[in-house]
Amino acid sequence: MTRDIALVAFAQTGHRRTSDELSEVEMLMPVLHEVLDRTGLRTADIGFTCSGSSDYLAGRAFSFTLALDGVGAWPPISESHVEMDGAWALYEAWTKLLTGDADTALVYSYGKSSPGSVRDVLTRQLDPYYLAPLWPDSVALAALQAQALIDAGETDEPALAAVGARNRADATGNPHAQLSGPVPQGEYVVRPLRTGDCPPIGDGAAAVILAAGDRARELCERPAWIRGIDHRIEAHGLGVRDLTDSPSARLAAERAGAFERPVDTAELHAPFSSQEVVLRKALRLGDDVRVNPSGGAQAANPIMAAGLIRVGEAAARIHRGESDRALAHATSGPCLQQNLVAVLEGDPR
Repeated sequence: MTRDIALVAFAQTGHRRTSDELSEVEMLMPVLHEVLDRTGLRTADIGFTCSGSSDYLAGRAFSFTLALDGVGAWPPISESHVEMDGAWALYEAWTKLLTGDADTALVYSYGKSSPGSVRDVLTRQLDPYYLAPLWPDSVALAALQAQALIDAGETDEPALAAVGARNRADATGNPHAQLSGPVPQGEYVVRPLRTGDCPPIGDGAAAVILAAGDRARELCERPAWIRGIDHRIEAHGLGVRDLTDSPSARLAAERAGAFERPVDTAELHAPFSSQEVVLRKALRLGDDVRVNPSGGAQAANPIMAAGLIRVGEAAARIHRGESDRALAHATSGPCLQQNLVAVLEGDPR
């Protein structure tokens, strides 16, 4: 059975450095109301609900159940959760709609990074036997990748600075961005990465609604049709990988159909400026492609939501008529370990 699935609505919070006065549920609820209001749907109209979050950020087990209470789980609903970025929750919802078990799906994700040390928390993603005991933090690992790119002649520090400056300049048109406009390159965090090469730490949430076939056209004037979506993973051990390339991102893009026709927009989940260099090469993005018009993850990087936001931002440009064929990318793990690529298209104009 083949079904056309589209993203018909997208909403996100204004991303902030801290949200101490809000719980995860209080941060999420306005986004859920907004995305439902844009389609005129009620919670009872949703056929499947899927969320993405991390108990390690929240600091307690099964923290996602509190957010689910905010969504409304009674009467009983069809629901699932991934301990991943919300982009992977979107993938699960997409497969659910493909089976015909539902015609609409609500996908949401959220993350509060401000209460703890993100650099330490993300070490829990590492190989528990060989790498995690060394306790290399996320910025140090990204710096290894950046240095590998410099040593290979793929980039240099001024070029990396230009990536961060361009992303935050583009973010001036994004009212949800945490950082925008001129941002000082700053001091070294871990050489060769400076403050301006790294993502901000902040809190935020996002939600999208998927719909199938004619239902999508009823809910959205110009749906963003998901023409392909795929995700792949690199080897867990960093020592057996070429950090200057991303074969998994390239393969995911190929399987999603990204190389069949040119795209005009790409939203890349590249928290560090060096990662955009890797992804541009792996995904074959030329200068004619508008990369991260929203500012990307260097403008706002709510962990567990930033990847879903990339898909949502790409879809929103199609909804507004600013893009006809867009690529969206999400990543998880150290040095672009896991990569998801989606290709979105609008109806011909």
